[in-house]
Amino acid sequence: MTSSPQAAPTNPARPATPAQAGQNVTEELRASIDSTFDRTLARLKELVAIPGIAWPSFERAPLERSAEAVAELLRAAGLDPVQVLACPKEDGTPGGPAVVARRPAAEGKPTILLYAHHDVQPAGDEALWETQPFTAVEKDGRLYGRGAADDKAGIMAHIAAYAAVSEVLGDALGLGVTFFFEGEEEAGSPTFRPFLEAHRELLRADVIVVADSSNWKVGVPALTTSLRGLVDGTVEVQVLEHAVHSGMYGGPVLDAPTLLARLIATFHDAEGNVAIDGLVATDQATVDLPEADYRADASVLDGVRLAGSGSIASRLWTKPALSIIGIDAPAVAVASNTLLPRARAKFSLRLAPGQDPAAAMDAVRRHVEAHAPFGARIIFTPGESGNPFQTDTSSPAAKVAMWALGEAWGVPAVKTGIGGSIPFIADLLELYPDAQILVTGVEDPDSRAHSANESLHLGDFRKAILAEALMLVRLNSQG
Repeated sequence: MTSSPQAAPTNPARPATPAQAGQNVTEELRASIDSTFDRTLARLKELVAIPGIAWPSFERAPLERSAEAVAELLRAAGLDPVQVLACPKEDGTPGGPAVVARRPAAEGKPTILLYAHHDVQPAGDEALWETQPFTAVEKDGRLYGRGAADDKAGIMAHIAAYAAVSEVLGDALGLGVTFFFEGEEEAGSPTFRPFLEAHRELLRADVIVVADSSNWKVGVPALTTSLRGLVDGTVEVQVLEHAVHSGMYGGPVLDAPTLLARLIATFHDAEGNVAIDGLVATDQATVDLPEADYRADASVLDGVRLAGSGSIASRLWTKPALSIIGIDAPAVAVASNTLLPRARAKFSLRLAPGQDPAAAMDAVRRHVEAHAPFGARIIFTPGESGNPFQTDTSSPAAKVAMWALGEAWGVPAVKTGIGGSIPFIADLLELYPDAQILVTGVEDPDSRAHSANESLHLGDFRKAILAEALMLVRLNSQG
């Protein structure tokens, strides 16, 4: 692979000079994508209609239907064989069904693995949706529905880009292409590592494209160059052997929820920065997000002061962020006048690139034990963890991706970080240390992935397909 983009090949039936070749193939790809876009969109709508959720509390049948529907799309694109595969979880139950198809590389050509996931988040409170969550609806240039953006659009972008390249290049396509569409990403990918180990050679690639991220904004593409890691767990505060009457015993001892609140308050300093010793934090973001844009994207209420110091981008990408995402306490409707003996909270800590998750988990443990309020008993239970990720932006594949994104959108692509985490990338890096990993996406700041009214910007979706097609053509020209 060369370190800078070269002229892309054209269909042998349409010879062109080297100076013309790149522009010709771009226009041919654009025409192919445009001519089939209605069909691509119709297939995406069909996928949105399948509520494939990999959480144990949901029925498995829709998830299996989702996998089979994706497999049929790959067969229709000319892939053979197409396999639906799964690995067992630790408890013996089957993991989410993944869909894998492979076009072998011609001799001397690289192989690219195209990843996305077909499982989705639950709809949540349907009263918050303006449309039915599993009925795709077009409105104001966007497609609404659960999974319309995260990540069934990623699947369709991969398939549509491959179809366009196959049509334009014909027999000149020697690039190896592997499709890997996971079926349990939204459930934390519990069998991802054993799946990779079981199918290591089947999934081996020179370049891996993970289409599960976001662009900078509508009209401006981005290559995601860093992701925060993640650790989570629970902290329980115990103060009494059992509940007692708040009138008869209240005063000399504080109840567990109050003490839990005091402990939680120590997690941040007065400015809102994470105040746990031993965590990596830098202010190195190369671009910044205007405060007004962040407030609008995050739906921050008027008058609420933003937390932390440094640029907003660094607070999102290169510094830790700690949130309390659940508290066990009686609901207000059933509360009684008692001093509660124990209370528990679940924390979620996003880690800056360069942070070791095990060290971060230990830092939280040390912090809560050192800040036990009023000598309360602290029970710390570690949960899941995942490594942060940082792209080598000097790699040949990253340069090709930046070029392709800029070519498709007509404006330069931005290198951005993402505050979220994709922990399984660490597994890809460990099993395929020589692979170049690129994180792309079809979302934008208003896509509202995981929330009500999730949506996809259709104009940018079309450009994302073209960008990936251009990248495939450019990689095909290299050996």
